[in-house]
Amino acid sequence: MITFPISLITDLNYMSKKLIQRFIPEPETLKKHPQLKYLGKTLHNQNLWILNRRSAAGAVAIGLFCAWMPIPFQMLVAAIIAIMFSVNLPLSVALVWLSNPITMPPLFYGAYRLGAMILQQPVMDFHFTLSFEWLLSALGTIAPALIVGCLILGASCALMGYITVRLLWRLNIVKKWSKRKKRNRLNL
Repeated sequence: MITFPISLITDLNYMSKKLIQRFIPEPETLKKHPQLKYLGKTLHNQNLWILNRRSAAGAVAIGLFCAWMPIPFQMLVAAIIAIMFSVNLPLSVALVWLSNPITMPPLFYGAYRLGAMILQQPVMDFHFTLSFEWLLSALGTIAPALIVGCLILGASCALMGYITVRLLWRLNIVKKWSKRKKRNRLNL
């Protein structure tokens, strides 16, 4: 079993938070964006923009779940769910890009195989084509297995992501508290 020192894990957590904050656009920029004005006061919810333990863990769960959904406009779905649950909007939308045009074929093929195994269906050979016609023809053949596999993998990844963020955040807080205690003892 591979073990990592707690300091390495918490340092990675701190670095990832700083990295995420550097790439997240400013809330004021997004609030004033002409194509987002129709959302009105919805974007003024501070929880959509802050990065705390609850907000980050929820955003990771939403982003990972939506990344596994074989639907168009995954980012829009992730944004709507993030707004509904009042978690970090940019992080949930950014994580959807884990399933991108390069990673989609292996991810969805693996999900299809898992779904076929669970539904006890034979794995069919198919060639993916990014077209509406292919999508319609696939609805009756591979779609049930694909959807089952995607739901299972999406829920699993969302749960693991949520738990991992919560644990890493907690470890980071414990490390900061212990440093503070140590510093206070030295100052006495």
